[in-house]
Amino acid sequence: MIHGLLWLPLLAAFIGLAWAGRNEYQKIEAYRVWAETFQRAKYDVYAVLGQEGNLLTWGKPTRKEPVNVQTFSLKDVREIHLLVDGQTADLRSPPSKGKSIGLQFILDRDGSIEIPFTQTDLAAKWGQALTEDLQKLRSESRL
Repeated sequence: MIHGLLWLPLLAAFIGLAWAGRNEYQKIEAYRVWAETFQRAKYDVYAVLGQEGNLLTWGKPTRKEPVNVQTFSLKDVREIHLLVDGQTADLRSPPSKGKSIGLQFILDRDGSIEIPFTQTDLAAKWGQALTEDLQKLRSESRL
């Protein structure tokens, strides 16, 4: 009987890990279906992000589909910043770690949008790509 009681916590841990794995798999599958409509997309524990042309759509991943989905246009963006621990960081040489990481979009009208990331290098790559898209968009509008 003692042996059974010793294995009980291990069984509970295994069931908990199986549930967490299934939950994450369902989130990734929901993201995969959602991301098919975008040219570029990213999945992250904190947020999903998709780009289709000048439109950026982001939200929080769930097992069914992303929630709190918001869309905005690069045409409305004035600046893009990489934020690491609340401080602006260089997109070309980001710090290797940070507790809170995100891309901040400063809008032409007052306000900003911050999209969270878990990895600084991924946030920096997205920031560089979106900055290039923003510069192309501005140069096209000048013509």
